[in-house]
Amino acid sequence: MEKKLVVKMIKNCFKQYYETDSLPISEQDMELLTKRILQLKEGEPKADLYEVVNDVVYEFLTN
Repeated sequence: MEKKLVVKMIKNCFKQYYETDSLPISEQDMELLTKRILQLKEGEPKADLYEVVNDVVYEFLTN
C-alpha cells in the first residue's frame, strides 16, 4: 500500500474536523499516524482502509 495514499486520506479526514486547510498536527505526528494505519491494515488485510484511517484519526484527536 502506498504511503502517499494514506497521508492524503489522513489529511482529508482532518478536514472533517477542522475548517482550515492547515493541519493541526506536526510532521512527526503524521508519520506516526501513517505507520499506525499501515500496521493495522497489514494485520487486518480485509479491513476497510477508509474506516481504519477514520478510527486512527479519531483516536488521535480524542486522546
